[in-house]
Amino acid sequence: MTAQLIDGKSYAAAVRAGVAQRSAALHARTGLTPGLAVVLVGQDPASEVYVRARGKQAVEAGMRSFEHRLPADTQADDLLGLIHRLNDDPQVHGILVQLPLPAHLDSRAVINAISPAKDVDGFHISNVGMVGTGQDAIVPCTPLGCMMMLRHHHADFRGLTALVIGHSNIVGKPMARLLLNADCTVMVAHKSSTNIPELARMADIVVVAAGVPGLVRAEWIKPGATVIDVGINRIQRDGKPALVGDVDFENVRHVAGAITPVPGGVGPMTIACLLANTLSAFCHQNGLEDQPLLLDEQDPT
Repeated sequence: MTAQLIDGKSYAAAVRAGVAQRSAALHARTGLTPGLAVVLVGQDPASEVYVRARGKQAVEAGMRSFEHRLPADTQADDLLGLIHRLNDDPQVHGILVQLPLPAHLDSRAVINAISPAKDVDGFHISNVGMVGTGQDAIVPCTPLGCMMMLRHHHADFRGLTALVIGHSNIVGKPMARLLLNADCTVMVAHKSSTNIPELARMADIVVVAAGVPGLVRAEWIKPGATVIDVGINRIQRDGKPALVGDVDFENVRHVAGAITPVPGGVGPMTIACLLANTLSAFCHQNGLEDQPLLLDEQDPT
């Protein structure tokens, strides 16, 4: 058996197309345009790439893109002052502060300074609490993308067992909450867990976000399970740099029923879901009806 490839690039393109069509339709009706502001402190090369990609895709989706690049020695008062101004700016509907921040800045204080209504990363404590209790809130982009892809492969989660490997605030914890809210039986493992292989063999769905290259092996996987690999690890392979996930892809694909590749799986969906969150935030802030984007919808407007 060879697993069905979960093509995140194609799914992300569908999400972006849906966002663009809805943005255009809403603009035609209201004259308003969604706006996304991204704040980058310092000059981390990987963050620079992400910021450029987000800005480009926001514009392609019919949104305004506002970039604020600050020096690495920016003080907390200056950064918080910028966030407060963005909170009050009616042209800005979504605010994203690129992480990680320089060590002298408290990321929790910065994230919680963002208005929950404009927190399109879904990291504000209010949004975290609302997602955790099953209320309507902005969901972190990566778990949201994972759930969209999973729903495309599983019409009904009830009765399924899911294992989330990794318990970060960005992926693992919100992923587990979303699966619980969908009536999955959910197990969570992390680097201190001693029985991950045993847990994985029971799981119909395995979501891995551990940051360990090739952690999940073929013999761990229940035949036919759906495997979502969130990991992005830069390694040397045959003397050349390579990107790999947390799953031993080449071997696991012969056991799983469906699997995401790395690259080209979860990564593209993260940026696409950021745009979807920005559109949702725009709708809520302007009293407009918001409709969830579905990967298989024929008419996104």
